[in-house]
Amino acid sequence: MKILLVGEYSRLHNSLQEGLRHLGHEVTLISTGDYFKDYPSDIKLIRHHESGVMKKVKIILYSIFKWDITSQNLKKQFFANAEMLKGFDIVQLINESPFSASPKDEMTMISFLKKYNKKLVLLSCGTDYTSVSHALSDDNPYSILSFYKDKSVEADTFKYILKYVSPPFKKLHEHVFKLIDGVIASDIDYHIPLKNHPKYLGLIPNPINIENLEFVSLTQQAPIVIFMGINRSTYHTKGIIYFEKAIEKIQKKHGKKVKIEIAENLPYNEYIEKYNTAHIVLDQVLAYDQGYNALEAMAKGKVVFTGAEKAFEEQYHLKQPVAINALPNVDYLVTELNKLIEIPAQLVQIGSAARAFVETHHEYRTVAKKYLEIWGK
Repeated sequence: MKILLVGEYSRLHNSLQEGLRHLGHEVTLISTGDYFKDYPSDIKLIRHHESGVMKKVKIILYSIFKWDITSQNLKKQFFANAEMLKGFDIVQLINESPFSASPKDEMTMISFLKKYNKKLVLLSCGTDYTSVSHALSDDNPYSILSFYKDKSVEADTFKYILKYVSPPFKKLHEHVFKLIDGVIASDIDYHIPLKNHPKYLGLIPNPINIENLEFVSLTQQAPIVIFMGINRSTYHTKGIIYFEKAIEKIQKKHGKKVKIEIAENLPYNEYIEKYNTAHIVLDQVLAYDQGYNALEAMAKGKVVFTGAEKAFEEQYHLKQPVAINALPNVDYLVTELNKLIEIPAQLVQIGSAARAFVETHHEYRTVAKKYLEIWGK
């Protein structure tokens, strides 16, 4: 089968590509690399005018003419590769806005992909119209927009998420859903908003290439290393402030028994190496299932504080914890961290269970087969 993967978040499409190629399929990946993360692609579209004087020029042009020169340039690069983007059996979009271009330019590029290829499938694995609309509702006790809804953080902070429910992005959403043959969710956070949609094809777990992630059984020796990676653009939507307050209390209580390591805005290859010595990884609070970073840390045998709600446990029929469900409650987080620090044998047990869980449910070749099965229907 000839497959085109469009866009990249958190290495999902890279791992899926590796799994599909292992199974003998011809797979091409086109993306912008996801900003500073700089994921590899077969066809890399470069985002220009993102810093310095040219960024100021870009802002002025947009404020006067509503003309986004970065988006226009991405579209130009896309069509320069037009002949390489035709004739695929399956085209899968990582998002309704896979290039992070303007809605108008996204519609032009996605329409081209629909016209010159057989099937068009959408992934829901990040913010989009459906997931943001759900986050704005009161269906769940907390969401990525909790701080927006309770007005504890300035509304402008969330403009890059709220744009997905603006009229231009709603129009993009409607356009994409007219074109696609179906939509797939990557975890519970995206499954819940889609489960009654007529084009919903089901949940397929994130593919993880565990061959690239060495498992090392955790030791019980002090200090217990607690790692937290911060991406400033998702600081409030992940609830990082709860972790910061919790580790401040932990540091005061345990002193040299713990070592806190924090990294900010690192490229993917640096980030994944940074937490190799960690026992505990603090991933995110305002989620119901694990994202990609959490799963990779779990594959390495780390104890990860992340989304692990009841719906997640039921989905995978879990009898023992494979991660710590991180709730938006500082005292709760401190209690859970204290348990691990004071009874380090639990670190070893949960870390081993985490690796086994990823091997069972997220192994990249097994997941690739699930995609092929759904695409074939």
